Amino acid sequence: MSSYLGPVTVPDPSALAEVQRLCDLAKPYDVGPDADAVFIAAMNESNRWHAERSPFFASLWGSAEPLESIEDIQRQPFVHANFFKMHEVVSIPREDVKLHVTSSGTTGQKSQMFFDDWTLRSGQRMVARIFEHHGWIDPSRPVDYLIYTYQPKPGVNLGASFTDHYLCDFAPVRRVEYGLPSTGNGHEFDAFGAVRALLRSAEDGVPVRIFGFPAFLSFTLDRMRSLGLPPAELSDDSLVLFGGGWKGNADKQISKRELYAKITDQLGIPDERIRDGFGSVEHSVPYIECARHNMHVPVWSRVLIRDVRTLEPLSYGEPGYLQFVSPFITSAPAQSVLMGDLATLHAPAECGCGLDTPWFEIRGRAGLSRNKSCAIAAAELLKDRS
Repeated sequence: MSSYLGPVTVPDPSALAEVQRLCDLAKPYDVGPDADAVFIAAMNESNRWHAERSPFFASLWGSAEPLESIEDIQRQPFVHANFFKMHEVVSIPREDVKLHVTSSGTTGQKSQMFFDDWTLRSGQRMVARIFEHHGWIDPSRPVDYLIYTYQPKPGVNLGASFTDHYLCDFAPVRRVEYGLPSTGNGHEFDAFGAVRALLRSAEDGVPVRIFGFPAFLSFTLDRMRSLGLPPAELSDDSLVLFGGGWKGNADKQISKRELYAKITDQLGIPDERIRDGFGSVEHSVPYIECARHNMHVPVWSRVLIRDVRTLEPLSYGEPGYLQFVSPFITSAPAQSVLMGDLATLHAPAECGCGLDTPWFEIRGRAGLSRNKSCAIAAAELLKDRS
């Protein structure tokens, strides 16, 4: 059993009893009226918590009435993710900040987020429970890790690097290699080092867990082909979990279907053990693909889609801005965040994997290409809907 599955206690058990109840729900995709009721009660506690501790959120919340039903989350005030790029806001004393992380964007101002012990550990427990749900926690067999994020070093506090590092705790470490090692003056993609690591693991018959940015695994496979190397037959209980998108390599991006087929063809990893993940430092609830490669919403959060023109909430299947809602974060007023990403939300039955929660599909991200911003993508949506 992973240590991340152990108990975690909210900062104030009397003020945040429902937040505790919600985050103690151990099955990530079990929803229903009871879970909805706990979620709304927890949101009300979270709103009171931040209104009492953050002048910013107190002014945002104003004299709004408490939420009464799950439908009421549509009127929950939200903060745009870009706000955190320009402002440092916290709801706790600075001495209670356990971790300070930034977003992993390649250009522009980065989001600054601050985590207390509860927010950090409860978020990690969510990841552990999703790993447990999928059967990915294995304390018995050492594995090799190939991590396509920035190798940690003093002064580097990127959220993606932190996340991928602790993912190594879900199976014993035999060896860890970084696809973006530190050079002393930054980080560089080491294609030959990544190829050597994969070939060594294949020769040793050791499972490999590959985490991080998908672009660099794609580039590694391209390098193997350009070198004329045959497929490396990795252990079929290897695992690939992406996160962070293609970032500054969007002009080289290929479809998920093409990438997953490429991985299976060149590394022998089965399709069902290749997954994408979505998360952000501004929100931190993990969203990980099911076996059919759809990102279901876990019980600790809710997702809305808002019209790009009016910001009104939309129905299933309609594209708009992605909004995340979760009461778990106590360190900053980020319980409702409007992202710059464009997405559609879908009913559970549209997936067919058996999970009972809605799932979302990303339609576009800020910086999706070097010549197309999220604002332009939104404008195109407006044109399509007019």
